[in-house]
Amino acid sequence: MSDAELVLRSTRVVTPEGTRAASVVVADGTITGVLPHDAPVPAGARLEELGDDVLLPGLVDTHVHVNDPGRTEWEGFWTATRAAAAGGITTLVDMPLNSLPPTTTVGNLEVKRRVAADKAHTDVGFWGGALPGNVEDLRPLHEAGVFGFKAFLSPSGVDEFPHLDQDRLARSLAEIASFDGLLIVHAEDPHHLAAAPQHGGPRYADFLASRPRDAEDTAVAQLIAQAKRFHARVHVLHLSSGDALPLIAAARADGVRITVETCPHYLTLTAEEVPDGASEFKCCPPIREAANQDLLWQALADGLIDCVVTDHSPSTADLKTDDFATAWGGISGLQLSLAAVWTEARRRGHTLQDVVRWMSARTSELAGLRHKGAIEAGRDADFAVLAPDETFTVDPASLQHRNPVTAYAGKTLYGVVKSTWLRGERIVADGEFTEPKGRLLTRTG
Repeated sequence: MSDAELVLRSTRVVTPEGTRAASVVVADGTITGVLPHDAPVPAGARLEELGDDVLLPGLVDTHVHVNDPGRTEWEGFWTATRAAAAGGITTLVDMPLNSLPPTTTVGNLEVKRRVAADKAHTDVGFWGGALPGNVEDLRPLHEAGVFGFKAFLSPSGVDEFPHLDQDRLARSLAEIASFDGLLIVHAEDPHHLAAAPQHGGPRYADFLASRPRDAEDTAVAQLIAQAKRFHARVHVLHLSSGDALPLIAAARADGVRITVETCPHYLTLTAEEVPDGASEFKCCPPIREAANQDLLWQALADGLIDCVVTDHSPSTADLKTDDFATAWGGISGLQLSLAAVWTEARRRGHTLQDVVRWMSARTSELAGLRHKGAIEAGRDADFAVLAPDETFTVDPASLQHRNPVTAYAGKTLYGVVKSTWLRGERIVADGEFTEPKGRLLTRTG
């Protein structure tokens, strides 16, 4: 370890083998060793004493809507990646919508990469999109390095990204399966949504009734059937319905290659607490009742839900009207995701080891980022330094994402991120940021 440049020493380092006192050695942006806490510092290396603050692997958020270019008044790479870094996230994967153009061709992917190149404070990768008319673009996008393909089974909310009906889903999935790609799916059935009562207005109960659980359950069942038909890899995005969990468990037992994510807002917020007219809580599928939330936590504990991601989907404040039918649906949560999940996880008896599994290790596995997601030799030296017992009260004005709207406003959360490190360089500490140091990632990189 004569080439060591940096040693981070903490009494609590979260590693794949457990949380322990350790000294983590870094050279050329890579972890080269995890040594005993009192190990001598290699010659020439700088020592960072972290005391009792916890050293975590940087989080990997595989579900982020950056909206850049095209809707940069909603969000952009500069602001989104600053918010991510402030929350201990060192890698994010950008969704193929709500940018203009959407990431549905190689040309559009190159536009996105050019825009992001000099603005990324964290590492950034990209999902492609599967639309009714772009089956021939899927393999070229895969070869260009996207991490997989997103599809909607119901209207997406933006005209340039139409959803797939079952026939078009089959065509796209057959093509993606031919090169063993990954399809990630917004699973709500449009027929169940159309049949649900659509009252509009400010009452959250009416909005919740308009996005029933059976819309999710039916769409998940349809996706399972198609995945089994083509022996394809599929991933259910932002699961909110606990009723779909037995379907997923049975599918896995039957050999279907299906993974599942949920989001901090489904795990920490409940329908019972949403005030009427408060559309900062609106997302699709919706935040459901407390009893449903308990099912999601149990599925996380059991490993049936693989990971937790933000689905950060911001907009300008004027689009968050008090009419739930017309307000933009999306929760802004990048900077707060770690603290929100940790606050509820600790209350339920979970550990930071669990949180790291859900928000770093498993998300890295989902995207195939083998060099991310753990503190062990050979991985990127990406870290978050967390004071897990310190609290803060969420002030929207202190958040880094572009429009200071959040469903977490006024909540007191556990877990203060003291600093965030990318490949051995501190990119944010105590609210002070460096210039952007992020790289653009590809599926093989």
